[in-house]
Amino acid sequence: MKLTDIIRLLVLSAIWGASFLFMRIIAPVLGSIPTAFFRGFFAMAGLFFLLFLLRTRWDFKGKLRPVLALGVINSAIPFAMYSIAARVLPAGYSSILNATAPLMGVVIGALFFAEKITLSKALGVVLGISGVIVLTRTGPVEMTSGVIIGAGACLVATACYGLAGFLTRRWIVERGGLDSKLVAMGSQLGATVVLFPVFAVSSVLHPVASWGGSGVWFAMAALGLICTAFAYILYFQLIVNIGPVKSLMVTFLIPLFGVLWGALFLGEQIGQAHAIGGVLIASAVFVVLRPTRSS
Repeated sequence: MKLTDIIRLLVLSAIWGASFLFMRIIAPVLGSIPTAFFRGFFAMAGLFFLLFLLRTRWDFKGKLRPVLALGVINSAIPFAMYSIAARVLPAGYSSILNATAPLMGVVIGALFFAEKITLSKALGVVLGISGVIVLTRTGPVEMTSGVIIGAGACLVATACYGLAGFLTRRWIVERGGLDSKLVAMGSQLGATVVLFPVFAVSSVLHPVASWGGSGVWFAMAALGLICTAFAYILYFQLIVNIGPVKSLMVTFLIPLFGVLWGALFLGEQIGQAHAIGGVLIASAVFVVLRPTRSS
């Protein structure tokens, strides 16, 4: 792996780790739905501007509807779920739970896509579940119904990521592929279109108590433009350079940065549960993602 790719990997991990910090700043002020909607909107606007600068041809090759649907599964629902979690969970918690995405992929693949579960993958799932239990039951945050809901929301989000991987392969890759920048742009468009009516209804039924100050909107711009739009570009470039499997190394690094940013900027407490739960989940991801002789 080249030094430039290592730097990209670290930068991407730091950026995605920071997304949990920004959501933790925004969601308690604006609420879950506004946070999710504006994240998708800012990301869509940023990617639209990028495609305009690059003069990219908007040819979805008949795949616009699947791309929009992927946006709902891979962006709209996870954005909303992580925003719900951000109201009750520390940023470090959410970032560690985010690492269960490959484990969800194993379970979903076995249940719905006839993917074979090997002994090592089954072990990985068990380790991952153990890590989640340790983190939620023995962490520095008091075990409440809100914490359980927040952790559950994170797991719903990672399940969506696991499902989206298989659907991307079926709907996009196996049908001839598509420019990754168009997939990113189309998915954020789909997320924004779906989240807008939900945002509009929630704004009427439950008006936002405060739209926050400049700090909240700076965090929102960073979340949408940097942690979503720019991060997509870095991630797709990594896939091109080092392949999809090695690119998933970012899954190991995001929790480190998520916990670090939460401790540095929000004063979140780091306890033994972070270490034990994080190691169990990281070990689970390693077991699931490690290459085998047959692959």
